[in-house]
Amino acid sequence: MSETMKKAANLCGFVGRRNADRAPRAAGGRRRAPKKSVIAVAPRDPRAEAGYAPPPMARIWIPLPDRDFDVTEVAVPWKLLVEAGHEVVFATEGGGATPAADPLLLSGVLFGQLGAEPEPKAWYGELEREPAFRAPVRWRDVVPESFDALVLPGGHAPGMRQYLDSDELRAKVAAFWDLSRPVGAICHGVLVLARTKDPGTGKCVLARMRTTCLPKYMERTAYLLTAWKLGSYYRTYPEYVEEEVSSALESADAQFVRGPRTLIARGTRSNDGPAFVVEDGRYVSARWPGDAYLFAKKLIAQL
Repeated sequence: MSETMKKAANLCGFVGRRNADRAPRAAGGRRRAPKKSVIAVAPRDPRAEAGYAPPPMARIWIPLPDRDFDVTEVAVPWKLLVEAGHEVVFATEGGGATPAADPLLLSGVLFGQLGAEPEPKAWYGELEREPAFRAPVRWRDVVPESFDALVLPGGHAPGMRQYLDSDELRAKVAAFWDLSRPVGAICHGVLVLARTKDPGTGKCVLARMRTTCLPKYMERTAYLLTAWKLGSYYRTYPEYVEEEVSSALESADAQFVRGPRTLIARGTRSNDGPAFVVEDGRYVSARWPGDAYLFAKKLIAQL
């Protein structure tokens, strides 16, 4: 072997001995075998394998008429509530049959304008496929104590009167209000509360609450713009919503909050700037579809 090869062999032997010296020694001086790497494996969850899902965070009751409710004021709260993990239960007077939104808000009220925005319309399309929406329970079968929150949507077309005029529905709403759990009402939905009496006092449940609703200037402007074509479509009742709600309050000047003036700008999922709601304890109210996203977010925060 040449002198060069000997040097190379000695060098390899030195490196091998040095690495061996670094290995930990067991008791008695024996070298320990190198440890094997261990990969942690999560324990099996038989519930997950059986399709188990954790229960929803809360159950929310949304009563509706058979037809003509506002697309945005139903679809947006529904979508944001279920995304937050909550269960939404719909109820109609007779139950069992799929309710229908105001068709003009889907096609465009006047020359394709004044209707719902694309996102709420898309969500309403999703909602129409939901079992809870396709087979709502009956108002009379609702057990208020089984729900964590109540949402009262609005709408202005004639079919809304079934919902707004119902003594049966108001009795259920009064029972839920007495539980002191979150209640949200938007646009004409506030009329349900303005017409609901506290059985204990005989007064409107909103008598001492701060609230908003569809402002008179909005309702009047929409009516004047469309009456030549649609008649009283935007006038659900001869009395304006704001006027009836204000008359139910002990001090309308102190309790009714109209909010900043707007006719076009709407809030969105990512922009609450144009939106407006009023919160008074567990009660949340809003004016029109342009407030629906912020309205839903405030309700979710209550839950």
